[in-house]
Amino acid sequence: MEYVVEMLNIRKEFPGVVANDDITLQVKKGEIHALLGENGAGKSTLMGILFGLYQADSGSIRIKGREVRIANPNVANDLGIGMVHQHFKLVHNFTITENIVLGIEPKKGLRLDLKAAAERIQLLSERYGLNVDPYEKIENVSVGMQQRVEIIKMLYRDAEVLIFDEPTAVLTPQEVLELMKIMKNLVAEGKSIILITHKLKEIKAVADRCTVIRRGKLVGTVEVAVTSEAQMAEMMVGRKVSFKVNKSESNPGDVILKVHNISVLNHRKVLGLKDFSLEVRSGEIVGVAGVDGNGQAELVEAITGLRKVESGEILLKNKDITQMPIRRRIEAGIAHIPEDRQMRGLVLDYTIEDNMVLEVYDRTPFSHNGLLRREVIRDYSDQIMERFDVRAGEGAQSLARSLSGGNQQKAIVGREIELNPDLLIAAQPTRGLDVGSIEYIHKRLVEQRDSGKAVLLVSLELDEILNVSDRIAIVSNGELIGMVNAAETDEHEVGLMMAGVRKGESH
Repeated sequence: MEYVVEMLNIRKEFPGVVANDDITLQVKKGEIHALLGENGAGKSTLMGILFGLYQADSGSIRIKGREVRIANPNVANDLGIGMVHQHFKLVHNFTITENIVLGIEPKKGLRLDLKAAAERIQLLSERYGLNVDPYEKIENVSVGMQQRVEIIKMLYRDAEVLIFDEPTAVLTPQEVLELMKIMKNLVAEGKSIILITHKLKEIKAVADRCTVIRRGKLVGTVEVAVTSEAQMAEMMVGRKVSFKVNKSESNPGDVILKVHNISVLNHRKVLGLKDFSLEVRSGEIVGVAGVDGNGQAELVEAITGLRKVESGEILLKNKDITQMPIRRRIEAGIAHIPEDRQMRGLVLDYTIEDNMVLEVYDRTPFSHNGLLRREVIRDYSDQIMERFDVRAGEGAQSLARSLSGGNQQKAIVGREIELNPDLLIAAQPTRGLDVGSIEYIHKRLVEQRDSGKAVLLVSLELDEILNVSDRIAIVSNGELIGMVNAAETDEHEVGLMMAGVRKGESH
């Protein structure tokens, strides 16, 4: 009985797209098996089938050698399959224990027995090195801790096979190392893990074998120890990929953006940014590094006009824009690739072509005497889609929601760069993209810089910040901890500053 999970010749079609085309995946007991592929390659669909979220059109699934039909996630749970989704499914004002037992509440007579549950959670936490406090509320814990709660939720239900969907997207470098330790503890205890990712460094660090899929088809399964990152990247993208961003020295000119002592309230009506100052010049990329939720979102929203500034001022090319309406800011030369592509970047029920002109539909040549000129809009969208390799079932007429996350992202990046802005604000521009698309978007950011534009890059990916930026601003808790030159720093120094240790402080 070598395999604990076998998915054999799986096919799944959605309207206009074959998401999985005859894919076979075989996972051994006690291994970490990576599932690698570009955006829209079909990874999440394949795991959705294993977890009972979708039904395959053809093919079969075997668990421990026995053929099964997984009609819904409850069946998956009963078969010992658990999943940590990319977007956690937790109730924020419940405690960790309440979240874990939700749906399978332990009773003592007619009363809820949370004490027994908390004790079991404590034991699981200690056994797998998870350090979870059963009585803490979700809203008070870090993202990394929320993820551990999702892991315990699976262990509490006796899962044998654990699926992790892009688990490191929201973690700091230190939390990523912790998670890898946890995964190794889990397999040492006989669990099996399927890791959906497109981060090759992480696959090299923890996975035993790796199955690569490209455009819905199986490329192959390799032993990680004897396969290089470059080889895996090539399998995934179908061509050689460069991991280094090729760029010359920056040649900064005038100050384009000046943020001067601004304070901004966050959603909870407390200061998300305190007395924050920053300058970005033409011809440079300034990266903002920090753990998620330390003021980056407030900074971007203040500059773009989505959030009110309590005090301080924001200048664009020496002109005060602190109170300026959003549309006027766009006209003044600000473009914004937002962090949440679905909420802020696109109108999901509009076509791609309508999404491509959201900011400019009222300008010539897109409208004339108050009427939209459809053929001009279509040509413009086709151009962006071609240039940024945006793949959609029905071209520019596809609804935005029908595209994979990566293609939605490329469409937004294309639209914003096409505005030819003086200041490009890129918030998580490559979140959830694969190496091929990341390489392309980095090139375009450097191109913007080289044509004399100012670029403000906000990213949770330290590699990206170090690789793409010329100067790096580190934020922690809404304050600027320090500015460093990208060429003179490393992951360790920036990581410490992200944790709030100022440069030069001992700790």
